[in-house]
Amino acid sequence: MIRLHHCHETRSMRVLWLLHELNVPFELVVHAFGKNLRSDDYLALSPAGRVPALEIDGMTMFESGAMIEYLCELFPDAGLSRLTGDPERAEWLTWLHFAETVSQHTAALTQQHVALYEDSMRSPIVMKLEAARLKKCFAAIEARLAGQEKARDYLIDTGFTAADIAVGQAVYMATHFATLDDFPATAGWFSRITARPGFAASLPGPDDPKLYDRDFYPAWEMSV
Repeated sequence: MIRLHHCHETRSMRVLWLLHELNVPFELVVHAFGKNLRSDDYLALSPAGRVPALEIDGMTMFESGAMIEYLCELFPDAGLSRLTGDPERAEWLTWLHFAETVSQHTAALTQQHVALYEDSMRSPIVMKLEAARLKKCFAAIEARLAGQEKARDYLIDTGFTAADIAVGQAVYMATHFATLDDFPATAGWFSRITARPGFAASLPGPDDPKLYDRDFYPAWEMSV
């Protein structure tokens, strides 16, 4: 039995996308993004009160990167991992976990634009710094995909993997705060991977609660 605890438009989305790509049966439990994640029942699954939480094989996991590695190893025939001994293993792990580098800046911007409830709490300086840091992340992805010697369709030379899922989901979140206008290879890759049915299935439905109420949040102009 696989049960994923999920909030729409959060890191749990990358695990949901992966489960759809793996085409395995699972149960989805959708939570509102709020204080309910601090309940005793949920804290027993995820001690920090965050999503995702994954119940699988009689145990519980609460880190999305670890979930992705474990699920890919559990279902190796899907070809979404690069297992121990594979020459692409190190690159696969590097890019898989680069998703967290992107996500930490997006989380800071989500706090600034969405979670804080009074304008006086928000910082234009933080907004601009974190949006600039997201563009640095986009530049790293761009360098990987455009390449000095050859271009790549995916982050790993031999094809689409869970690394594209993890980073792609992080970029999906990040584009609420920074655009891909200056990163054509990244924009092409993002368009390619988000055309997959697994990505569409991981999005909130029209009647589902969303974390973001708009497509883009520009950084505030700093007063002088």
